[in-house]
Amino acid sequence: MPNIEHRTREPEPCGYGSGQASNMEKPLVVLITVLCSGWSVLLAASEDVPSGKDILEKVDANLSSSNRVFTSKMIVHGRRASRTVESKTWATGETKAFTEYLAPARERGTKMLKLEDRLWMYAPSTDRTIQISGHMLRQSVMGSDLSYEDMMEDPRLAESYDAEVTGTNSVLGRDCWELTLTGRRKDLAYPTRKLWVDRERSVPLKEELFAKIGKLLKKTELKDVARIDGRWYPRHIYFKDMLKTGKGTEFHVDTIEFDVEIPARVFSKASLKR
Repeated sequence: MPNIEHRTREPEPCGYGSGQASNMEKPLVVLITVLCSGWSVLLAASEDVPSGKDILEKVDANLSSSNRVFTSKMIVHGRRASRTVESKTWATGETKAFTEYLAPARERGTKMLKLEDRLWMYAPSTDRTIQISGHMLRQSVMGSDLSYEDMMEDPRLAESYDAEVTGTNSVLGRDCWELTLTGRRKDLAYPTRKLWVDRERSVPLKEELFAKIGKLLKKTELKDVARIDGRWYPRHIYFKDMLKTGKGTEFHVDTIEFDVEIPARVFSKASLKR
């Protein structure tokens, strides 16, 4: 048999020839590799990035309070027309809230009472109080993009969700941390959330709410952030139910007071008919 010399070839970089051109382009290959390694690698290497928990705790410090009293307008944008509902709310922590609707005339005197995980509604037109529970909690409040479940749920985020910082983005011209939140409890209305938090003021500017199966259910935008009683607070919130037609619902906070004393009698079923 003929004498065949077996030689081993040095592997060449994929997509490049051999020799001097390959050596010259190696720095470019390294640069591309670094750029394509993903945000998570660069994020992990940065010492300036706070943990998701730290960000949520700062958000809670802005949005949560022991007590608060506020007046608001809810503008419901339907397919054909818009209407405005005015109300006043007294709230204690996450567990108690009492709302009285002031306008329009057809809604005036309607009241809602939340105690822990229970919700009652009083309608002056029928002079009846009903408890809203089960599947009824998912129904719309006065035709808005908010459900009764939304009205009931007001958790401290750091206590209810684990958070991962997944990037940075710009929202409304502000630099934001992008967070993915995963619920710790099974009873949360939204097991997964995506949150864009203003890096300087620690207040959310945008949010996406997801079902357990990953379906996008609602979007919110938070605007008109103001300094109130030593905290940053959004006075204008836009809600959009992604499963409904219409142009969404706007929520304007007209006045708000934090950590004020609220009489215990406000949070009683008897107050619904007063």
